[in-house]
Amino acid sequence: MQLSREQLLRAYRQMKTIREFEERLHVEITTGEIAGFTHLYAGQEAVAVGVCEHLTDEDFIVSTHRGHGHCIAKGCDVKAMMKEIYGRRDGLGGGKGGSMHIADTTKGMLGANGIVGAGAPQAVGAAIATKLDGKGRVAVAFSGDGACNQGTTFEAMNMAVVLKVPAIFVFENNHYSEHTGVDYSVGTQRDIASRAEAFGMRVWRANGCDFFDSYEAMRELLEYVRAGNGPAAIEFDTERFFGHFEGDPQRYRGPGELERIRAERDCLVAFRNKVIPAGLIDGAALDQVDAEVVQLIDEAVREARAAEPPRPEDVLTNVYAEY
Repeated sequence: MQLSREQLLRAYRQMKTIREFEERLHVEITTGEIAGFTHLYAGQEAVAVGVCEHLTDEDFIVSTHRGHGHCIAKGCDVKAMMKEIYGRRDGLGGGKGGSMHIADTTKGMLGANGIVGAGAPQAVGAAIATKLDGKGRVAVAFSGDGACNQGTTFEAMNMAVVLKVPAIFVFENNHYSEHTGVDYSVGTQRDIASRAEAFGMRVWRANGCDFFDSYEAMRELLEYVRAGNGPAAIEFDTERFFGHFEGDPQRYRGPGELERIRAERDCLVAFRNKVIPAGLIDGAALDQVDAEVVQLIDEAVREARAAEPPRPEDVLTNVYAEY
């Protein structure tokens, strides 16, 4: 599928925004101003954007502890996200959720989640609702190679097939479940997609370091699911450029591994190397996007630092849902 220049620029801007957001957080974490654990998404941008560029605000996603990229790709406000991570009252969650619990239901973003594998059953619940309302919406569960070993994920996939709901299971295989390599932890020879296939659903596989491959695979998958064929799954082979969490010494990495994947599997570099020689976008236009994104992230950090924290009386708000 040929994308227009505007679509290509938007996709690049989304990926670059995720990258700069995460690279800046990697620096800001060291100041001590940000509380709690933070798990960075840098390196996996092509997956989040390749998936979410096909979705609307009416479609649902459920994220993971490594959720900043999913939020940005789904259209969440970048400045409100930064305020949330800084624990500010004007953050998306009122400053009470932090990095691992960002949500924005107006964008169909049902929330990041610190529990590995917890997103899959939530997405199936949302998919049941979408099937009942008949509006053609879908629900996407993002998860990693670690979640593919969780019983909650197995139960969710089985239920999705039994009920034939429009649930999509996205597995981002970045080769490490926290500190454990996928070669050791996944018994099906690193092949996560085959596990989903065993439950009776169709599966796709894509290069998660290539936006175009990710985008096209997701396009095909969504056509299948939106046509009423039930759930589907997709495995993206990708890389994370930072540790499992900020402060992770990454002693499980091989010599030169980080340098190699940054040199050979950077989705932003791959994007430039395809669109510029093909004459689809010139380098100057992409450089302009880069500059605008850096300015946006600078503003987001500056405003987050200056924003007010939650008030004492806010501790009792948003504790229970009100109907």
